[in-house]
Amino acid sequence: MSADGTIDWWCTPRFDSPSVFASILDSARGGHCRFSADLSDNDGGTMRQLYLSDTAVLVNRFLAPGGVGEVADFMEPIDSATPTDRHRIVRVARVVRGSLPFTFSCRPRFDYGRAPHTLAQTDDHSAILHGPGTDLHVQATAPVALHADGDDVTAGFTLSAGEVAAVVLTSMASGGPAPAPPSLDDIADELESCRMFWLSWLRSSTYRGRWRDMVNRSAITLKLLTYAPTGAPIAAATMGLPEQVGGERNWDYRYTWIRDGSLSVRALIDLGFEDEAHAFRRWLRDRIEAGATATGDPLQIMYRVDGDPHLPEEVLGHLEGYMGSSPVRAGNAAADQVQLDIYGEAADALAQGHGMGAIRGWKAVSDVLDWLADNWDRPDEGIWETRGGQKIFTYSRLMTWVAFDRGIRLATKYSRPADIARWTDVRNTIFRQIVARGWSDERQAFVQHYDNDVLDASLLLMPRVGFLSPRDPAWLSTLDAMDRELVSDSLVYRYDPEASPDGLRGSEGTFNLCSFLYVEALARSGRLHQARYAFDKMLTYANHVGLFAEEMGPSGEQLGNFPQAFTHLALIAAATALDEQLDEAETRPRPDTGASPASGWHPGGA
Repeated sequence: MSADGTIDWWCTPRFDSPSVFASILDSARGGHCRFSADLSDNDGGTMRQLYLSDTAVLVNRFLAPGGVGEVADFMEPIDSATPTDRHRIVRVARVVRGSLPFTFSCRPRFDYGRAPHTLAQTDDHSAILHGPGTDLHVQATAPVALHADGDDVTAGFTLSAGEVAAVVLTSMASGGPAPAPPSLDDIADELESCRMFWLSWLRSSTYRGRWRDMVNRSAITLKLLTYAPTGAPIAAATMGLPEQVGGERNWDYRYTWIRDGSLSVRALIDLGFEDEAHAFRRWLRDRIEAGATATGDPLQIMYRVDGDPHLPEEVLGHLEGYMGSSPVRAGNAAADQVQLDIYGEAADALAQGHGMGAIRGWKAVSDVLDWLADNWDRPDEGIWETRGGQKIFTYSRLMTWVAFDRGIRLATKYSRPADIARWTDVRNTIFRQIVARGWSDERQAFVQHYDNDVLDASLLLMPRVGFLSPRDPAWLSTLDAMDRELVSDSLVYRYDPEASPDGLRGSEGTFNLCSFLYVEALARSGRLHQARYAFDKMLTYANHVGLFAEEMGPSGEQLGNFPQAFTHLALIAAATALDEQLDEAETRPRPDTGASPASGWHPGGA
């Protein structure tokens, strides 16, 4: 939602459903819902946007000489395993000083703006906008009087100090029973219930570190990006937002990546959110047991939130794209790629929980590892889903090593039948291969793939997964090389696409995931001054409500889909690692100078 009270992106009934509002991708064709104070007659009027502290209640404030007002937006949390086609957005306006005129408009454009709709207005305070298979009910309290504007609805009204009005949007399958008319008393109760849900949920967090506000906001964001009926987290809530404005790197991220979801388990467990971590592991085990992927391999890199493996990609040529960035794609053709690293991330996620002793689940996992023992040495497209051809990526090899390492641990822990001798041989072979072929003597660093000397920030995960120590000289040398080549003012590029062509035109910004992985790597390697300075600087790149997209542009602009789960889980990991290392440093004896090894300002290139 933009700061002027415009909902410019909404898909319903699921994250991966076609959009109802998509003006962020095309202001003319996409559709929107705006609820805003009209400041045109108030010279010097300003707008502010914030979340109510530690909640997902969003407030747009309007401050003008003639009055001060706000619109609070919330959705009632649905924490149920049963999917529903009915979802509500509640929008509440009030004025706290003076008086302000407000305007409301609801202009849906169903099916990504491709399908027409009709308007059925039942009275001054309710209307139904009929789209293909979906009804959007608009219901308002007095003094909001809805008026037809073609097949859309609008309203204009004025509130004085102490007055409140609300509009409720309810989407449902066509022909469903109309929702009850809203009352301000009921809405006030719902708002308080929503606020208390988030405060209660956060109370289970075990994080007591130095960056609680940002960690809490990231945790809430991960929760919001999770499809409650299955426990599957999506990569981001949007599609088509560009990695380079005006470029072609525009993807649909409203799906569940095995990699992203598996890495989120560590962040959730570190914060004490065991239920959410277990829900994803259950979803992951279901995918392993189900098989039946579109690729024919035991797992594929991404699925729909209900586990459907089919994500055909289409170009929506009628949408101009964000700031003219086209093509706009729905679906994701990368689902058909081979990315062998996902088996390591999946095994690592499963190894962090309980329940892998179950016979059926273990058989499915061991079958996957037996398959991987025959297939680990294949080239693939790699973690960054390049479209420039398959290669032998070092990160993919690293994570297949993790898959066998965690599988051996699980088999031993639960005394389960497995070909541990073969798994151990394969694990050791992979280790030796990475050391021999993934290491560049010239660069004195581990590199992207075996056929070049390009650096790759995905390898920042090497110490975390236990492949080597964060103080290993080979790792410190790799970190130094990345610092020289991939890091710019604490912001980290994934790799240099000019040195390693990825099959796409244009460039991209620095990758926020990698910037936070860099902080974690610095902290665990003992470079605390540098790590803390880099982390503090990274936090300044969040938007005004504490959210991050996928990438950062050269002027600090957010690029790519938004908000990005990968970024926020990496923020949590960086904060917890940095807290841990700083706490350890503060307990060590102070040097003779009296300066703490964890204090001070680091003005270096990080």
